[in-house]
Amino acid sequence: MASYTRTPDRPILADPERQLALSYAPPLKRDALALLWQLDERMAAITAAAREPAIAAMRLIWWRDALIQLDCNDTPRPAEPLLAASATRLVAGGLPGRSLAEIEQGWAALLDHDPPGESEIIRHAEGRGAPLFTMSASLLGGASTDIGEAGAGWALADLGHRLRDIDSRRLARSLATRRLARVDIRCWPATLKPLGLLVLLARQDAALPAAQLRRQGAPKRLLRGLAYRLTGR
Repeated sequence: MASYTRTPDRPILADPERQLALSYAPPLKRDALALLWQLDERMAAITAAAREPAIAAMRLIWWRDALIQLDCNDTPRPAEPLLAASATRLVAGGLPGRSLAEIEQGWAALLDHDPPGESEIIRHAEGRGAPLFTMSASLLGGASTDIGEAGAGWALADLGHRLRDIDSRRLARSLATRRLARVDIRCWPATLKPLGLLVLLARQDAALPAAQLRRQGAPKRLLRGLAYRLTGR
């Protein structure tokens, strides 16, 4: 998995399709949303690079505790750039560090077994995707009763293209299809369009055969995303 990158003034995501989704957000919301998604990418990179699960778990715990610590007013400004930016733009903007730390549980679930079973896969989706979408919606200033379900379904579809084991990929995609079928992005307010795009692409990802991997950033996918921006479908 590609490592995350950033510039001092404009956060950049490793995922080209989440980068595209950012352009659907109001300009004043983009940097905060990108930072939130960068935290997710950082934890994803730690998990993907894990050769020793115990070491990866300790690194995730460090991030979890560091994010929670951002809620303490007497804590010195973090030296780690992503943490420092999160303190300034996310926590100071009203998104608590303890909420940001929740996604650690979703990534940590994948370290319990290799390959992960159904229990670990579901825990990942509900611990990562659901809070990530809920926090993203909060930053965007929108709401929907199925936003958590959408996030879990998106995380399942995403995981279905990250796992090496083909049976685990098939299971994750099947679970994603069921969850995303219960989500109606047509009823979402326009401000949630960045998340709607991710749901739209996740449905395509979940429908692919387990042996086939998505091609993120492929022209047809980007054109589909542009069509959604214009039509909302």
